[in-house]
Amino acid sequence: MFDLKCGKFCGSMDNNCYLITDKKTGKSALIDCSDDSEEMLSFVEGCELEYILLTHGHCDHIGGSKAVKEKTGAKLAISEDDAYMLTSAKGSLALFMGYPQNDVAADFYFRDEDVIRLGETEIKVLATPGHTDGCVCFLCGDCLFTGDTLFHLSLGRTDFPTGNPAKMSASLKKLYALEGDYKVYPGHGSFSTLETEKNENADFLIIMKYYS
Repeated sequence: MFDLKCGKFCGSMDNNCYLITDKKTGKSALIDCSDDSEEMLSFVEGCELEYILLTHGHCDHIGGSKAVKEKTGAKLAISEDDAYMLTSAKGSLALFMGYPQNDVAADFYFRDEDVIRLGETEIKVLATPGHTDGCVCFLCGDCLFTGDTLFHLSLGRTDFPTGNPAKMSASLKKLYALEGDYKVYPGHGSFSTLETEKNENADFLIIMKYYS
């Protein structure tokens, strides 16, 4: 069992960041870390932060990672395909968006189907390339954290460097095939459910119909 704290409109790109806390041990994991370091430090204040888990390497999702990692001692993790963005202003898009590039090193990389254990809570990694080569989603209980892969009634962009429409289609099919319903917590915008997206997300439905 775990508690979930949701931070909406974080940083200059109105990111959603999430804090999962295992009820038995009190240990926490932060999913994505917006560019506003002070806001992120306030968001995790008072918790025993074990991990910073990044859905991908774009600057608005990683910008506060250095400060939070240094302050809390949390282990930072990202997919190996996006790891270079942690030290590349070009790769993270910070150079083009006028963001500072706060270089930071990952403590470990995760891969598809990896399970990160947070006390008695399990966080499963789902590789979902398309927005970037190294995009992932996280499954935890009945929660699906989709980063910039799936939004409420829309999809992630594929026109940034390493974006790939064919890979995005395959990733969305993977999410569509998940059994049961999940609460969907995206990297931006409103929360949703997987059933809502399967039934009402026109872009999602087009991909399922024409690219299956």
